[in-house]
Amino acid sequence: MSDDKAAATAEVLDRLYATVQARKGADPETSYTAKLFHRGTAKIAQKVGEEAVETVIEAVRGDKAAVASESADLLYHLMVLWADAGLEPAAVWEKLAQREGTSGIAEKNARKA
Repeated sequence: MSDDKAAATAEVLDRLYATVQARKGADPETSYTAKLFHRGTAKIAQKVGEEAVETVIEAVRGDKAAVASESADLLYHLMVLWADAGLEPAAVWEKLAQREGTSGIAEKNARKA
């Protein structure tokens, strides 16, 4: 993968979040994103859970194309959940950057302390 392709791939999440934010006050009759916001946090969280399960099912089936599609759905719904919670993606990117190079086991143990 070229550097330009990698940068564009990472940036698509920030563009998606901006689109989600822009649709927050839109008409729920014409925007699925606005409809999710209108239905509230519990429905948004439910959709995240559903998409996570669908992603897992496709992974177990071994269907890479379906895993990619369900993962895209999961990321979209996660962005809606973040926007609903007032959480900017940069806060998540920062957490990931802080954990970079740290063993998953060491990171989990540090959370318990």
